[in-house]
Amino acid sequence: MIVSCWIELDLPSRTLKEKRRILKSALARMRQRFNVAVAEVDFQNVAGAAAICVVTVNSNGTYARGVLEQAIAWLERERPDVMIISCEFEVV
Repeated sequence: MIVSCWIELDLPSRTLKEKRRILKSALARMRQRFNVAVAEVDFQNVAGAAAICVVTVNSNGTYARGVLEQAIAWLERERPDVMIISCEFEVV
């Protein structure tokens, strides 16, 4: 099963350069820690906002969703300055 999560973020950045620094660090650490695919998918030219998509594949959909939920909880813990506006899961 393929499980994805679309996450909209409010970032404490005033410039695109600050935004890229925040996202690059957080997304790289998320990839390493949870073995997921993650990319910025919207609001690329908006300094204070981002939309990312986190995806994982597993034969057990419940386990895969749990991995993504852990990744989201990790993001909230590790980056308290980054506010999660919304989070939508999709299972294929």
